[in-house]
Amino acid sequence: MANQPELDKTYIKMARQWSSLSKAKRLQVGCLIVKDGSIISDGYNGTPKGFNNQCEDIDYFNQLVTRKEVLHAESNAITKLAKSTQSSSGATMYVTTSPCIECAKLIIQSDIIRVVYSDFYRSNAGINLLKKAGIKVEQLQI
Repeated sequence: MANQPELDKTYIKMARQWSSLSKAKRLQVGCLIVKDGSIISDGYNGTPKGFNNQCEDIDYFNQLVTRKEVLHAESNAITKLAKSTQSSSGATMYVTTSPCIECAKLIIQSDIIRVVYSDFYRSNAGINLLKKAGIKVEQLQI
């Protein structure tokens, strides 16, 4: 698509805006799933429905640590999509940080064919797994 680079920038900016809905203090992450020019799902990091949306606790060393029940933005978007009539097969995922290995497994199983992320986060493991599965992965820093 001739205007794909401009669309990619726009969707990454929208994912960043969506991340602001997260109550996380350490890192707010946003995610959009796009197919055929339409946003079919969205997500941000937070706790499962019905839980207090506090994402971190203070540990023994007075450091913020992510609570075990927090869902990543990618898993929130994928599970939200699973409850709809839409299919992620052939879709592109836009996410503000690079996917972890657990989210990469969900992305592969969801038949998403392309992942565009903005910021690298901690490890290449998720990116490497996606590439090994034949998923196109691109970093687009905004």
